Amino acid sequence: MLVYDGDCGFCQRCVEFGREHLPVMPRVSRWQDLDLAEQGLTLDQVTQSVQLLGPDGLRASGARAVALLLAVQPLRGWRALGWFMLVPPVSWAAEAVYRVVARNRHRLPGSTGTCAVGTEGASKAP
Repeated sequence: MLVYDGDCGFCQRCVEFGREHLPVMPRVSRWQDLDLAEQGLTLDQVTQSVQLLGPDGLRASGARAVALLLAVQPLRGWRALGWFMLVPPVSWAAEAVYRVVARNRHRLPGSTGTCAVGTEGASKAP
């Protein structure tokens, strides 16, 4: 299951992109619709990064979650990109880029007022 911030327009657009372009997409859930404790997640985790929960206890967040999602695609290009994103130092750069995007998502196309970082009542990051 891919857990994302359903109140963030930018995050919603990213999920829509995945649904449109990736042949293999896990079940997708807004964190706002989940019992976080039941999923073994904290509010801090889901407000900081996208979360990927897989079989056999697989847990990944941020750029690693995205990379793992890409790495299981049947299309060679997506799969290669995913595996490339998992190898250091590329994985370190991917996570750094993810963090910059997460902190600035309110400035990106598709964002909404709820994407604002550090605003009272708003989500912190995708």
